[in-house]
Amino acid sequence: MTMNERVAPLLYIFAGLFGFAGVALAAAAAHGGGDAHLVSSASAMCLAHAPALLALAIGIDKLRTAWVAGVLLAIGTLLFAGDLTMARYAGSGLFPMAAPTGGFAMMFGWLAVAVGAFIRKRA
Repeated sequence: MTMNERVAPLLYIFAGLFGFAGVALAAAAAHGGGDAHLVSSASAMCLAHAPALLALAIGIDKLRTAWVAGVLLAIGTLLFAGDLTMARYAGSGLFPMAAPTGGFAMMFGWLAVAVGAFIRKRA
């Protein structure tokens, strides 16, 4: 089983979960009051990265760096959105620097997408 075959199903799963969480968090932000900006930011990251993960899963055989980009985006979104959501509902985040770590992982995930444009697939 290739790396693409192992990672693609995970990207589909996280795309679906992030889409679900993004909509739920948007509703919580709209109706929750308090620190709604935390939940709103978490929602935005989930809703931005769900379709990106879906696209990477669909195109995993066309973009050489798709699996790396997808893993970085998924982990980054989990850390960033998870930290903000925990801060809102539990009173403290996941761990110190979780959101910035997630943010950097997402940025490097997007960079991996861009780098993939310059790396040709083998025939």
